[in-house]
Amino acid sequence: MQLLKPVLFYSFVLFLPLIEETNLMLSRFKIPKTILWVTNLLVIFLVIFSIFRLVTFISFKPPGISFGGVIPAFLMGIQYDLRWIALVLLPIILISMVPRLSPFSSARNKKWWTWYLAIVTFIVFVFFAADFGSFSYNGVRLDAGAMNFAEDPGISLKMMWQTYPMVLMVTGLVVAVILFRWMYHRSHWQVINRTDGLKIPYRRKYFIIAAFILGFLIHSSFSLEPLSRNDSFKFKHSFKSYLAINPLQNFFSTLKLRKPVFNEQKAREAFPLMARWMQLPDSNNFSYRREVAPRSNSLESRPNIILVQCESFSMYKSSMSGNPLNTTPHFNALCKDGIFFERCFTPHFSTARGLFAILSGIPDAQLFKFSSRNPLAVQQHTIVDNFEGYGKHYFLGGSPEFNNFEGLLKNIDGLQMHTEGSFKSPKINVWGISDKDLFLEANEILAKETKPFFAFIQTSGNHRPYMVPLQDTAEFKNAFVTDEELLRYGFESLEEFNAFRYFDYCIKKFIEAAKAETYFHNTIFVFVGDHGLAGNASAVYPAAWTEQRLTDEHVPLLFYAPQLLPPQRRSEIVSQIDILPTIAGMLHQPYTNTTLGRDLLDPAKKNNYAFITNTAGGIGMVTDDFYFSRNINFPDEQLNPVRLQALMYTKQQQDSIRRELSNFTNAFFETAKYLIMNNKND
Repeated sequence: MQLLKPVLFYSFVLFLPLIEETNLMLSRFKIPKTILWVTNLLVIFLVIFSIFRLVTFISFKPPGISFGGVIPAFLMGIQYDLRWIALVLLPIILISMVPRLSPFSSARNKKWWTWYLAIVTFIVFVFFAADFGSFSYNGVRLDAGAMNFAEDPGISLKMMWQTYPMVLMVTGLVVAVILFRWMYHRSHWQVINRTDGLKIPYRRKYFIIAAFILGFLIHSSFSLEPLSRNDSFKFKHSFKSYLAINPLQNFFSTLKLRKPVFNEQKAREAFPLMARWMQLPDSNNFSYRREVAPRSNSLESRPNIILVQCESFSMYKSSMSGNPLNTTPHFNALCKDGIFFERCFTPHFSTARGLFAILSGIPDAQLFKFSSRNPLAVQQHTIVDNFEGYGKHYFLGGSPEFNNFEGLLKNIDGLQMHTEGSFKSPKINVWGISDKDLFLEANEILAKETKPFFAFIQTSGNHRPYMVPLQDTAEFKNAFVTDEELLRYGFESLEEFNAFRYFDYCIKKFIEAAKAETYFHNTIFVFVGDHGLAGNASAVYPAAWTEQRLTDEHVPLLFYAPQLLPPQRRSEIVSQIDILPTIAGMLHQPYTNTTLGRDLLDPAKKNNYAFITNTAGGIGMVTDDFYFSRNINFPDEQLNPVRLQALMYTKQQQDSIRRELSNFTNAFFETAKYLIMNNKND
């Protein structure tokens, strides 16, 4: 946005001659002053919107996309822009049909109308800034998913305050608005200057014609159906589609998509295919409920379970991936002594969605609203309730109200909550106490348990604002890496790099403390990332990881219990939703599974896969060899190899695999949407 301000200013200066000529031409036809001014404003706003789209293209264009290739997207973008510009300008025309309310009837009216335009400009710039952030962080236009964070305004504002130079940013916006208000004043003066002495009469027919033209621009189509968000997907290319549509259109169009939608009939039709892939016992009975008996090799020692959901724990940034920066040597050492799954995928990119997937066993496939935020979906059956005789604990360094974590956790019977306000350690930022302090305080509480326990520890330190607590800098030393190396190996800043390293240090301190307690020898520690982060993984993984943004969902998954589990490094594709069934399979007691997760250590398991989705409308299935993806907004299907062995398949074999994965992906998507609303906690 700092770049936009001078660009917009000089663009206005360059367009002054055009505005002058337009005023001169229209004034010859005795066009009323208000309509002349609205015409000038339309040009100014169109320049603003167009430059923003150009900056978006320059900043985020993917490889292989040229400006010539996106000209059709720019032209469609003008249609969307003119719609929103017309919506802004139409009130001036309609209200000015009463002559005494015209911006040219009095100095007071001019003042009110220019302030109206200034406020609208401020709102537009806020959308532009938020959209720029959304594109840089998620690779998509601003959409209604942003409301997930608006529903927690206090925490979200604190995070922004601690992460970004908010005073400078808001000051910049205010200065820009004041600048544009001056422009609106100048344009108003130009109209008066060009029409002075022409004695242009008030003619309502001109206002009616102008209102009709603006109404047509709002409709933006020669057919009965108005221009819609879906029309932008005719390009069958995500970047071109998002370049065409503007953030206002995308945001307000997706607001209605925040309601949960499922089709039971489609889920029923998909069931036989799902039953085959999931190896369900009865493919004719439409039910995912299965009573699972203990495995022959289950542990009869009633081991404790500590499940750690690790914030932003990207696999490609870690030492386990072979990343030369060696950010997680301590966690890497644990992986060599545990059952480590090197290709685990989360269903979506989000902490709240990760928590939902782990506890329910269902991908959060509602694209624009977290299911934890949906009162119709938050009630879920969870396998944790089958851990009979276990004490149950939840640890979070901050507030569980964020994204309604608390509402989802209420599904666990007898859960003891240890969250913000219940710790001795001081808060370090908006996310609460440090991860190290969280681990150590959790260890103190768990060491006092007199019966087996299940503990869920949710970390939050490896997150903007990236920071290392001052009290830990005596022992933990920040490292320096050049900007070139950071970008080459997947990090956007030195702060992010050291925060990632600090999390590894926190795990080291936790395991050291746990080893000193009696509970350690009969405890299974489970570590999994809540999601990954998009970035450059080309140094350690095939191109699909970076180009298809698999980095968003690829995370480490470790089951660590040196006294109980023999070490393994496993390379099959697994999912975050499989965690609780796998834990339950280790315990010598029956459990009830009602959803889509599977026991990864079951010797009879076949068909390695992980379903993933994103708010850009993409759904897909990762298998051992391929990543199949399609967009639900347009018929675009891709099959990308995820390991070298996949290149040995013939084209005929790949076509067959594509068709099979297409059917399975659609079936999984419909099933997930259905189960979100039908997996009630009885």
